[in-house]
Amino acid sequence: MTQYGFYFDSARCTGCKTCQVACKECNHLPADVLWRRVFDYQGGSWEKTEAGFYSPVDVYAYRVSMACNHCANPACFANCPVGAIAKDPETGIVTVDRDVCIGCKTCITACPYEVPAFDEEAGTVSKCDMCQSEIAEGRKPVCVLSCPMRALDFGDIEELKATYGAGNVEVAPLPADSTGPSLVLNPHPKAQPSVQGTGIVVNFDYEL
Repeated sequence: MTQYGFYFDSARCTGCKTCQVACKECNHLPADVLWRRVFDYQGGSWEKTEAGFYSPVDVYAYRVSMACNHCANPACFANCPVGAIAKDPETGIVTVDRDVCIGCKTCITACPYEVPAFDEEAGTVSKCDMCQSEIAEGRKPVCVLSCPMRALDFGDIEELKATYGAGNVEVAPLPADSTGPSLVLNPHPKAQPSVQGTGIVVNFDYEL
């Protein structure tokens, strides 16, 4: 079995959100639905010096771009009461059958990454399917191809690890690893640990 996954280099990301916009445009998503989100995470403080200037104290800022992680043990799949979520045995891609989904939002609550998105108009949940139609044609997901800084990549998760290293998925604002995300994350040099991070997400609500 192949397990497809994403690679993300936080040190390369400029926060332009091109990946987020490309995903939304390609999948014709409603205004209030996002399948990929770019988190702006910041922390530290500024202190006034004796000379009257302000000096940074442990100031840091970085971004994390995240879609569905198509986990090894997806909580959404395990907790869906109607069996609307499936994990493909050949690719490891996790999908939602919107014809079966009853819109109960259990998957949203269960997912530690809060990935599934509720479509108010349709009354169902949807999420990233890794651009299965693109993969079938031998192409990579649109978020990967659209990134101007090449901060994203896609492929077999073991091959990504062989190319980029194991990385570290336990980076704030992401939660501690409890589901085996198919993600290789190269942290920013000033990245904070999951849960223990001292910063905050500074995006406006409409950006997430």
